[in-house]
Amino acid sequence: MKVRVLGSGAGGGFPQWNCNCHNCHRIRHNTMNGNARSQSSIAVSTDNKNWLLINTSPDIRSQLEAFPAIQPKVGIRDTGIKAILLIDSQIDHTTGMLMLREGKPLEVYCTEMVKQDLTTGFPLFTMLKDYCTVNHHAVPVDGSSFTIPAIDDLRFYTQALKSKAPPYSPHRHDPHEGDNIGVIIEQISTGKKVFYSPGLGEIEPHVMTAMQEVDCLLVDGTFWTDDEMCTQNISHKRAREIGHLPQSGPGGMIEVLDGVAKARKVLIHINNTNPILDDDSEQRKILDAAGIEVAYDGLEIDL
Repeated sequence: MKVRVLGSGAGGGFPQWNCNCHNCHRIRHNTMNGNARSQSSIAVSTDNKNWLLINTSPDIRSQLEAFPAIQPKVGIRDTGIKAILLIDSQIDHTTGMLMLREGKPLEVYCTEMVKQDLTTGFPLFTMLKDYCTVNHHAVPVDGSSFTIPAIDDLRFYTQALKSKAPPYSPHRHDPHEGDNIGVIIEQISTGKKVFYSPGLGEIEPHVMTAMQEVDCLLVDGTFWTDDEMCTQNISHKRAREIGHLPQSGPGGMIEVLDGVAKARKVLIHINNTNPILDDDSEQRKILDAAGIEVAYDGLEIDL
């Protein structure tokens, strides 16, 4: 199984277009040892020809152009993308579908709650029916499995996570199972597994079980501290309030991952304010010592 990190940043990417925070200022002026990042999305395949996109960020066009394996090879209009799996209905994870409208119908796998959001509050499915159409395939929220045609030798297990629907959602303040999911990707022939969850606000028992059972984790690395946005005068909201477990502090992601023995540990969905974006930072040294990696655009994981 090959996992390609198309985008490793949080919403807005890094640097964020209108941000002059410590990180964004330095990366623009080449005074920081780090790399720019586009918004979070990955692609998965077992044959390097037929690919599943997991989320479609607003940066999808440039991400695909930077990835030759997924580009057209046969027909005048062609693609290696065979299906799309959406873990939620956030704008940062779905807007890229608008860039994929030129061509065949989109085979989209998501929960019923995500489908509702994308036909009401942010009606992408409705908009796209006059361009390419969207064929919706419902996915479970109880951890049960399913397969996807043309994505050979892979099985998927999806489970509900505690989270809020996006701010635009008609049920923003009325959470439902399926607003956000985590996904285990298993290669059937080898038994190798990846757990992908760029938005984790709470480590529920079934989440910890999933983390213990896989060979690689691609999990929420949005913020270093719970008050990161507050102390930088960017927002009054804390990390946990918006559904992200910070890396540091009691009960943080570093502590959680310390309890996971066998898996390769990779943080993804890094916010532009997070000091781990600086490769020379003390925070990166802490992650290095804990055996935790930081994803970057173009990272490829082979299992």
